Amino acid sequence: MNEIWQQKIFQVGGFVLTVGKLAAVIFLIMITWIGLLLFKKYLIHRKEKVRGERSRRLSVLQLTRYFVWVLVISFCVNILELDVTLLVAGSAALLVGIGFGLQNIFSDLISGLFMLFERKVKVGDVMEVDSIVGKVKAINLRTSELLTRDGYNIIVPNHKFITDNVVNWSHNSYDRRFEIQVGVSYGSDVNLVTELLLQCALTQKELIKENEHKPHVRFLDFGDSSLVFLLMFWTSDIFPVEQIKSELRYKIFQAFTDNKVVIPFPQRDVHIFNTDK
Repeated sequence: MNEIWQQKIFQVGGFVLTVGKLAAVIFLIMITWIGLLLFKKYLIHRKEKVRGERSRRLSVLQLTRYFVWVLVISFCVNILELDVTLLVAGSAALLVGIGFGLQNIFSDLISGLFMLFERKVKVGDVMEVDSIVGKVKAINLRTSELLTRDGYNIIVPNHKFITDNVVNWSHNSYDRRFEIQVGVSYGSDVNLVTELLLQCALTQKELIKENEHKPHVRFLDFGDSSLVFLLMFWTSDIFPVEQIKSELRYKIFQAFTDNKVVIPFPQRDVHIFNTDK
């Protein structure tokens, strides 16, 4: 049996690959892959007791996966008895050149590690990056994947989350405030307008309607051709908030129509002078 394990597959210089070494490496990789798969199923299928716990589990899984594979690769190199020092020394100049060319990639890798350790950005968070709003679907070592409201998957380099100004709409809490601006004619009853706006907000099921987060109206300004009001509301459904705003605008328009509140359009006075004398 020992003769089979010691049988040479090929030899290059001082490196000898035997059946035993190859079998050990394959066995180690298979065991690691199966173990990580079982660990993933254990984490994912556990009952979530705290909101956002699933995203923390995914971060733990990602870190564990990288750490385990680094160890496994080190063991494989040791089993194969590869002389890494000679390999590194022989390719030092090449590695320096590659290093200068891959600075952004290394920056993304380090940023990915910071994101996984700090957990300021988690899977499921709603982020605004470069004026694009999306839900974080995956955080990898070099890039992260965002799902936009239009259903597009955007791949974002991790360094943007560390070095750029980004907005995490769901950090610590999913409750966020939004607003709708509307103008009415100068002859309108401002108290009636306020009441109608509040009624529309209270009939929208996705809005928070208690305590300090209940909807309220602000008389914003005296515009050029309208009185400007602001309907401010809080909701936990922050990802589809544009659809919520649209439904509110439908209700506001219908309520204003039923109560004869006019929404004016911009008006300009044109003066024509006769220059002929």
